[in-house]
Amino acid sequence: MAETYDFLFKFLVIGSAGTGKSCLLHQFIENKFKQDSNHTIGVEFGSRVVNVGGKTVKLQIWDTAGQERFRSVTRSYYRGAAGALLVYDITSRETYNSLAAWLTDARTLASPNIVVILCGNKKDLDSEREVTFLEASRFAQENELMFLETSALTGENVEEAFLKCARTILNKIDSGELDPERMGSGIQYGDASLRQLRQPRSAQAVAPQPCGC
Repeated sequence: MAETYDFLFKFLVIGSAGTGKSCLLHQFIENKFKQDSNHTIGVEFGSRVVNVGGKTVKLQIWDTAGQERFRSVTRSYYRGAAGALLVYDITSRETYNSLAAWLTDARTLASPNIVVILCGNKKDLDSEREVTFLEASRFAQENELMFLETSALTGENVEEAFLKCARTILNKIDSGELDPERMGSGIQYGDASLRQLRQPRSAQAVAPQPCGC
C-alpha cells in the first residue's frame, strides 16, 4: 500500500565530519544506534513518515558528508531544503567553531527561510565536553536557531530534534510565511485534495453558474 501523507519536507543533516550526523539519522529512522559508522562519502538518504500537530508529514532526509573534499558534491543537495539539523560534537570545539560556515552555506544555497535546529550531539559524553550548553545556546539565539543537545547513542532528543523542526515548518505554512507552492520551498503537498482545500475561497467560488433559462 502506498504511503499517504499531507506534506513532504526535504531535510538536510549538515555539520563537520565525525559529529555523528549519520548516527542521528539512523537513530531517527531505525530507532537504534549505528555501531559501524564510517565517514559518509557524498550523501546518504533516509525517510520517515511522522505525525506532527495532527498532520502526516513525510521527512525526506539527506545526510551530507562533513569532509571538505566532498563539499562541492554535497552543496548541490542543499537546493530546495525546507529544514536542517546543524550538528556539532559537544566534545570537539573544532566542530563548534565551524558552525557559522555551515549555516551560511545552508542559508545561501538552500533558502534564507530554511528552518534550522542546532544539535549538540554526543550528550552522553558529558565528562569530555568542550562546548558548554550556555555558549551554544547563545550562538543559537544570535542566529535565530532552535537548539537541543542530543545523543545518537542513547536516542535522547533525536526524535524531538526532527519533530521540532517539522513543527516549526508547519506553523510557518499555517501563518502564510512559507508557501508550499513556491518553487524550491522544499515542501510538497501529499495529495491534491489538500491543495484544493488551501485555495482561497474566491478561487473556489468561480465555478460556472447553471443557466436559469
